[in-house]
Amino acid sequence: MSRTYLITGASSGIGAQFARSYAARGYNLVLVARRLDRLEALAAELRAQHHIEVLPFAADLGKRESVHELLVYLKLSGLTPDGLVNNAGYSLAHTFAATTAQQQLDFIEVCVTAPTLLARELLPHMLAQGYGRIINVSSMVAFSPGASGHTLYPAAKSYMLKFSRSLAAEVAGRGVKVTALCPGSTESEFQHSNGMDTVVGKPSRFVQTAEAVVEAAIRANEAGREVIVTGLFNRIAVAAMTLLPDGLITPLIRWGAQKYQLKE
Repeated sequence: MSRTYLITGASSGIGAQFARSYAARGYNLVLVARRLDRLEALAAELRAQHHIEVLPFAADLGKRESVHELLVYLKLSGLTPDGLVNNAGYSLAHTFAATTAQQQLDFIEVCVTAPTLLARELLPHMLAQGYGRIINVSSMVAFSPGASGHTLYPAAKSYMLKFSRSLAAEVAGRGVKVTALCPGSTESEFQHSNGMDTVVGKPSRFVQTAEAVVEAAIRANEAGREVIVTGLFNRIAVAAMTLLPDGLITPLIRWGAQKYQLKE
């Protein structure tokens, strides 16, 4: 039986790698992102290599109506995805006061509201057929105390982590597996999209490839793991954030985060 997976933020980075990894496994795909040209190029590549069905859909998930348009498109196309990868996301590198309310609300729509709505709408089909896979892309910063800049990013990623764990508990034993993927720095366009590439500079040796992150996530999801933190260094950092006293870890995190904030 051929499965169909829906992937958001599929035009580059981790999302594009999820598309390639699931295509290699023979799954049909619905690819969602803002840049239709990139989606169409990726769709053509995957059709040619793996002889699967790939449907690109351009959507700005920062607009609630785009989510509804996507759901209507799926219904009219007769598509009921068996898997969902909520990957679309970005960050606002300035402080809260240096951004507009609309910028922050758009961020919440993309990183919190859209994945929640998609999971809610696709879950009944998964439960009815006794098969479903959901991977919500969170981050290792979900475990952090937060720092100056990227103000809502840790909160949004904490939401994705807790949402995933709660949903996994609710569907346990019913054929649906839910995993929160918590990577650290990964080779992608993430830093470029929020203007941080000129600030951060050359990637460190701890940056993982998108392929390594995605393959670890898929294996964890198939194994029924609720949370996967990819990379040994990232797992050590998460353990420190989880186990060390707040009075010790908070100053360290906030000191280290200074270089990831754009100046006002």
